[in-house]
Formats: sequence, C-alpha cells, structure tokens
Amino acid sequence: AAVKDKKIYYHVLGTPQSADTLIYERKDEPTLFIDADTDETGRYLFFFTNKGTSNKNELFVKDLGNPIAPNLAAPARPLYPGHTAAYEPLGVVNGTLYLLTDRDAPNKKIVAFPIDRPDPKNWKTVVAQTKNSIESARLVAGKLAVNALVDVASEVQFYNLDGTPAGKITPPGLGAIAGPSGRYDRQDVFYTFTSPLYPSTVFRFDIATGQSTPFEPPKLTFDTSRYTTERVFFNSKDGTRVPMFITHKKDLKKDGANPTMLYGYGGFDVATLPTFRSDVPAFLERGGVWATANMRGGSEYGEAWHEGGMFEKKQHVFDDFIAGAEYLIREKYASPPTLGIMGGSNGGLLVGAVMEQRPDLFAVALPAVGVMDMLRYHKFTGGAAWATEYGSSEHAKDFAYLSKYSPLHNLKPGTCYPATLVTTADHDDRVVPSHSFKFTAALQSAQGCDKPVLIRVETLGSHGYRPTDKQIAERADQWAFALANMKLGSASTAGR
Repeated sequence: AAVKDKKIYYHVLGTPQSADTLIYERKDEPTLFIDADTDETGRYLFFFTNKGTSNKNELFVKDLGNPIAPNLAAPARPLYPGHTAAYEPLGVVNGTLYLLTDRDAPNKKIVAFPIDRPDPKNWKTVVAQTKNSIESARLVAGKLAVNALVDVASEVQFYNLDGTPAGKITPPGLGAIAGPSGRYDRQDVFYTFTSPLYPSTVFRFDIATGQSTPFEPPKLTFDTSRYTTERVFFNSKDGTRVPMFITHKKDLKKDGANPTMLYGYGGFDVATLPTFRSDVPAFLERGGVWATANMRGGSEYGEAWHEGGMFEKKQHVFDDFIAGAEYLIREKYASPPTLGIMGGSNGGLLVGAVMEQRPDLFAVALPAVGVMDMLRYHKFTGGAAWATEYGSSEHAKDFAYLSKYSPLHNLKPGTCYPATLVTTADHDDRVVPSHSFKFTAALQSAQGCDKPVLIRVETLGSHGYRPTDKQIAERADQWAFALANMKLGSASTAGR
C-alpha cells in the first residue's frame, strides 16, 4: 500500500530527532504527497501537495519572519487550494512572488503578484505562454532565467523582472540544458549541458558578456567528430507530428542493415531529452544507430502533449513509438531484423505493449523494470499513485482500456515475438519485480518461434539505482543480447 500520513518537521542540526517540531500535515487527505521549500531568503516556507504523481498541486505559504529564529507557529496560508493546476514559486523579491504556472497556459507562463494578494486577478504576466513549453525557471543574477523546449532542444532566455528580454545562453549544440542555477543576489550562473555526443558538463555563464565556459571540459575516449545527431519528424497514426533524435556515423550507409536501437518513455509529464549515455558510444562505434522518440505523454510540447498520452489516450504513445520504428525502416536506417527497442519503468510498459502490437517490426525487445500488469499495478507498493496517470482497473471505464494494452494480458500464444531480455531487480520497491516475473513466464509460454526470452534479475538492486559496476554489467548484457539477436549484414560491425 502507498505510504500515508506524510508530515513535514523542522529539525535543528545537532539536536535529537525527538525534539523536531511538526510544522505541516494534512489529516483531511492522508494520501497526499507533501513537499516543502523555502525562498532564497529563508523567510517564506512553501508547502506543496499532490495527488499521486499528478503535476497539479496545491500551494501554501508560511511566513517565518526571521529565518535565524523562525516563527514556526505562523499559519500555513493557502495560496492555491485544490489540485487544478501546477504552481511553482520561483522566489519573492520586495514582497512580490514570481510564480511559474500552467493555469490557463498549458505551455506555462510566469506571473508576479504581491504575496499577500494571490488572487489571479492580481497577476501580472511577466513571461507569457508561447508555443514552446517551459521546462523550468529560476531567479538568478537579478534576472529570470527561463528554460524552454524548442522541438525538444533546450533554449534558455533571460528576462528582466519587468519581462523585457535580457540575453540568452548559446549552448554547444543541439541538446539538453539543466538549470540555470545560482542566487538572485549573486552574478554567478551555472548550467549543465548534454547531448547524445556531449557528456553532461557544467558551464559557468557570464551574464554580462553572454559567454559560457566549461567548469571542467569533458574527457572522451572516442572521436565525436565522426558522428552526428539529427532531429527528424514523422507523422503518427492519427497524423500528429512527432520528433525523434537519431545519432550515427556521418558516413552511415542507409541500406537497412544497420543495428539500430529505438528508445522511448512517453509518460508522467517527463520529456525524453537528447542526452548522453555512456554505454551508447560503443554501440555507435560498431556501426549502430541510436534513436530516441518523443512520444505523447511527456512534457515535450506542454501539458496538452502530456494529456495526449494519459488514461484512455495511452494508445497514442504506442502508436507514436510504432510510427517512429516505421520511419527508421522506411528511411533505411534499419530493417525489422536489425531493429531493437528499449525502455525502462513506464518505458518498459511501452516496450512490452509495442512488441505485442507489432512483433513483426522488431528483432529485439529490452523492457527494463516495466509495469507489465496494468490490471493490478495499483495493489503493490506505491503503484496506487500512478492512477492519476494511467487510471485504475477498479473503475469499469478504466478497466476497458487498460485491459486492451496491458502487456501481461495481451500475449497471443503461437505468435513469434522478438528476442526479449527482461531486466529487473529483486529489491525494486517502485515497480515490483513480480511484473517482470509474470510477464517473462507468460511470454516464454506464448512464444511461437525459437527467438529467446530471458530475464535478468539484479540481486540487491532497486529501480535502476545500483553501484556503477553493476550498472555496467547490466548494460553490457543488454547490448550483447541485442547484437547477438540482430541479423547483421555488411553495415553492422567493422568500424567502417
């Protein structure tokens, strides 16, 4: 069962936990998720509540007065009760609260208002909603830093507090930016950049000159100049335009014979950004093609994109992924005998559903720690929290669509499914390993050809979190299994 009765306590370093002071709880709704954060000055303490994994939150504030001697008994004043929109306080400057929200703005906007007058009629729009989804924002160096996605590539713009433009970050290439970070009252600004060919690197940004300097340049053991990442677009089953990033050797021969791995997630308002994975370069050096698709369900194009892959619309996610695979085949990056699919957690569900719906498209499937039993997932550990994304089989309407794609319940005996390596961990308390155990057993029973179906169980492992040596061993097994079960031709291996 999900954890209940969450509480926020105030703890003074050096004192026993028994002396902690309870400062916030919600006895009226014991299943709420509760979080807390202060503004930069330490005066204002904000409380957030969420229902399950929904991004819609309530927002409360407690005025602590002097942060050195905080008034813990101050009331937690409701700013936005109810869970109707997302509200993220960015900071308070001279009594004005700057707030990032998707209220009446599915791609998000930044508003400002006196902190004691939160009614939306008092809002002043500082950064308006645009066609680009805002991923994050921060008050740094006396400015508002806004990190938005432009067709899934990060773009950071700075604004003065009146909303006028004040510069931007020019990243090293097409990729993902985390941050910026820093303090409002200091000029130091930092951000992290990564791309499929650029390891995650911290940069210091000079807001006066607009120049970025790597805090410590990345060290690579392969020549990235031989490779390229391209952003392409394809149409899904219903005509929706979906982006995808494809990384490969510059001299790639499009003959359909290249080992290709398609990765996806597609859910929970999480964007699949073009980032670096340390295990991918070895695959690229063997002539591999690495593709990441940006299906509906994520935050790539704002809340509307997210909602397009939730509840009864989850099939859109699978349709998008299948259309991405068909694009790779049509454009001759790959062919069904050389194409694999990979995903973890919600992405493991994706792989399980898609390999069943279109087994003819793939040579290999690598579902990791996947949610495979969509009719009972809510009965284990924190699974009930996901009902705000998937729905629940406890409701007849939800059961109707969940049962149509639940990987455990849609295997057809005698069908030739792709060679499959299921991975899980015996101590995964987020997506319990029984999902993978049941799915593997059912798939082994249903398999209608000699393609292998195996499961790899990491001992003393959790939901993807484990020591580096164990991560390396698991990734090595996945790639070895994939390459061994792809029918590779002249384009496959020899470091052309």
